[in-house]
Amino acid sequence: MSPITDPWFYAAAIPSVFLVGLSKGGFGGTFAMLGVPVMALVVSPLQAAGIMLPILIVMDAIALLAYKGRADWRSLVILFPAALVGIGAGWAAAAYVNDSFVTLLVGIISIAFVADYVFFRRKETTAPGHNVPKGTFWGAVAGFTSFISHTGGPPFQMYMLPLRLAPMLFAGTAVIFFASMNAIKLVPYFLLGQFDATNLTTSVTLFPVALIATLAGVRLVRIVKAETFYGIIYVFMAVIGVKLTYDGIYAFFA
Repeated sequence: MSPITDPWFYAAAIPSVFLVGLSKGGFGGTFAMLGVPVMALVVSPLQAAGIMLPILIVMDAIALLAYKGRADWRSLVILFPAALVGIGAGWAAAAYVNDSFVTLLVGIISIAFVADYVFFRRKETTAPGHNVPKGTFWGAVAGFTSFISHTGGPPFQMYMLPLRLAPMLFAGTAVIFFASMNAIKLVPYFLLGQFDATNLTTSVTLFPVALIATLAGVRLVRIVKAETFYGIIYVFMAVIGVKLTYDGIYAFFA
C-alpha cells in the first residue's frame, strides 16, 4: 500500500500534474494532453494513465464546483451525444486502428486549424453561430480520438474556438465535457487493472498538487482578458499539434 518512491518519477509527475491542473481549471486548453506523455518518461504509458485518471477525476470535481454549471449548454447538447458515439466507435475499432496514425492525423489537423486562423480568420469580427452538423462531426471525432489516443482536446476546440465565447463560459463548457468523458473512462481502466494499490496511493500523494494547480487555473481564467486567453489557447494548440505530428511520424519510423 505504498506509493512510488523513485525521485525521478516525481521530477516528471509534479510538473505534469501541475500543467494538467492549470488546464483542468480552464486555462491552457490542450496543454492537459502533455500530462500522461511527460509522466510516461519515467513509467509505462499505461501506468501513467492509470495514475493520472484518479487525479483527473479530483481535478474535474474541483473545477465543476468552481464553475458551478457555467457553460454553453447548447454546445454540450450538440457535442456530447456525438462524443458518446465516437467513444463507442473507438472501442469497436481499438483492435484495428493504429493509434500512431490517429495521433499524426490529429496533429496535422490541429496545425492546419491554427494556420487557418492566423493567416485567414484572425481579423474576423463576427463569430459564427452554432452548427449542428459541424458540432456533431467534431464531437464524434473528439470521442473517438480520446478513446484511441487520448487526443480529444483539439477536435473539441476546433468546434468551440470559433464561437468566441467569454473565457469563463468556454472554460466551464470544457470542464463539463471532459469531466463527463473521464467518468466514462473509469470502467475500462478498472477492468484493465490500473487501480492497484501502488497506483492509487501514488495518485493520492499527488492530490495536493492537483488541487493547487486547478484552483490556479480557475483564477487565471477569471483575470486574463479574452483576447489574451484565446491567444494562449491557439498557441498551446499549435504546440500540441506539432508534438502530436512529431510523435505520429516518429512512431511510424521507430
